[in-house]
Amino acid sequence: MNARNPLAGIAFGLLAYGIWGFFPLFFRQLSHLSPMDVLSNRAVWAFVFVALLLTARRNWGKVLAVFRTPRQFAMLALAALLVGSNWLMFLWAVANQQVVASSLGYFLTPLINVLLGLVVLKERLNRLEWISVAFAVAAIGNEVIALGGLPWVSLFLAATFGTYGLVRKQVPVDALSGLWLETLAMLPVCAIYALWMAQTGHQVFAAHDLTTAALLVGAGIITAVPLMAFAAATQRLDLATVGMLMYINPTLQFATAVWIFGEPLQTVRLVSFALIWSGLFVFSWSAWRKYRKPA
Repeated sequence: MNARNPLAGIAFGLLAYGIWGFFPLFFRQLSHLSPMDVLSNRAVWAFVFVALLLTARRNWGKVLAVFRTPRQFAMLALAALLVGSNWLMFLWAVANQQVVASSLGYFLTPLINVLLGLVVLKERLNRLEWISVAFAVAAIGNEVIALGGLPWVSLFLAATFGTYGLVRKQVPVDALSGLWLETLAMLPVCAIYALWMAQTGHQVFAAHDLTTAALLVGAGIITAVPLMAFAAATQRLDLATVGMLMYINPTLQFATAVWIFGEPLQTVRLVSFALIWSGLFVFSWSAWRKYRKPA
């Protein structure tokens, strides 16, 4: 752990995961718009806001370096496709009273990361990690048996965000530059969508009331701020601590869905959450032991 100021690292982590955890409350205010409209505005305004930050910090050199490496830019374009589709499904879940399902998806993400490491990176799992994976598989099996089908929303969110993390890990670009390049890669899709909608008389980026317009601009800003805070946290904390803090996000989403939005929580789904939480406990204990070992 960074000896300079670990408490500051925890504060940055709490800020990042707290903002992400309250995303459903924010984006519910935009549920009168289509998820693709919100996604398009979010990408554009995040692009503008991060460009201003890069200018203020004089960090454009890092961005230009990526353009000189086509493979890195291609990887970031793939990352943009993954995170953009993740954002779109999350926005759909918020607009359609599926926040419980989205929180389950983000609880599943660390365990999906373990599986991706096993399959793609050929990593070896220890006994505790295999147990955590077994809990996740049992939770999905419970959903299939009890609810009559796969929890597609949860699985899609976990798979896209987990794969995004895998792709992003292989591109040595800082969070801010990476986000600007990812939103840049999203802009052609957003532009095509906006032009298509314009043919039907619908304006994606205009004709909004003042409150909606302000929320759409804010969506771009709150996309960038937690990423910056997360980057600051990872510089000051060990990976095990960052991993433990990560569960704040889906926990807040779960609490928001049940206690504020009043979404129903079936007993069978509560069993799924219990299995996932058990798996996360085992996984966290394994990670804590692994990263606490002396070099």
